[in-house]
Amino acid sequence: MRRLRTPRALLIAFAAVAVVHLCALAVGVPALVQVTKPVLMPLLAARVVARGGPRPLVAALLFGCGGDTLLQIGGDTVFLLGMGSFAAGHVCYLVLFARHGTAGGARTYALAGAYGVAWLGVVLVLWPDLEAGLRVPVACYSLLLTAMACGATRAGARAGAGGALFLLSDTLIAGGIAEWPQAPVPQFWIMLTYLAAQYLLAEGLSRPGPPGPAPGGKPGREGGRGRAAWRGPAPVAHRPDQSWTASRASTMP
Repeated sequence: MRRLRTPRALLIAFAAVAVVHLCALAVGVPALVQVTKPVLMPLLAARVVARGGPRPLVAALLFGCGGDTLLQIGGDTVFLLGMGSFAAGHVCYLVLFARHGTAGGARTYALAGAYGVAWLGVVLVLWPDLEAGLRVPVACYSLLLTAMACGATRAGARAGAGGALFLLSDTLIAGGIAEWPQAPVPQFWIMLTYLAAQYLLAEGLSRPGPPGPAPGGKPGREGGRGRAAWRGPAPVAHRPDQSWTASRASTMP
């Protein structure tokens, strides 16, 4: 029972801190924003651990925490470090998609083309408004983010929606840099889409399916690469984090 209660308690804690953070953004309480922001991703990561989720997913969320924290400091160097932390998180996500996602098909290739066009369009519009030293790093980061969002579509509906929302969140940031028309309190919408993205990715990736046959027809702990492998609950005795190898531009404060 404790194993069931702990993930639920952590989810409630994450939701409560997220509501406080978003309300602080909406009404303008910077001190409360800065205190709550670094707490959010560790709560999601702890929930993944409590559910026996994969280590690369825990790492992705903690890299997100690193990016969230660094980007509250300000300055170009710290901005690049924060962006690098988010990029490392995207690499962790891509590792999960590559190992446990479904095979690509016509729909996957069509989405990849659409995401590629979106990436190129954003980079071309944003390029003149970026400082010279940030242009290449931002373009490379946004390409990695786009690849993550596209790859997430192979991991089920929740993860796919999470990848799309992550891309939307960073596009809202790019719109602010390029001085596109903004919604009222733009940071509220940036963080709302970012938090929803990370939550959906965590939910969609934290429980691989039960063991299935390994390549060659032999039983294995990580078989079954179909879509059901992302949705079915893992057996209580199965600890996927023991068999998986461990190996955002980003939100402004």
